[in-house]
Amino acid sequence: MDYHKIITIEPGKRGGKPCIRGLRITVADILDYLAAGMTPAKIVAEHPDLTEEDIRAALAYASDLQRKLSAGILV
Repeated sequence: MDYHKIITIEPGKRGGKPCIRGLRITVADILDYLAAGMTPAKIVAEHPDLTEEDIRAALAYASDLQRKLSAGILV
């Protein structure tokens, strides 16, 4: 999935953390919800500005970041 149009990073928003489409919901927020056992449908129900595609983009971003860290691309 190409998450680049969904995940945004703005220095003045949420401390420059990666967010969903400029919203104040971060990738970390999405990962925390999923780790706590929330389903994508439940997350969308509680945050109507989100879509399931946004959740998949957050997962793709996190996966890509982990891959880059493991490869030593990001230090």
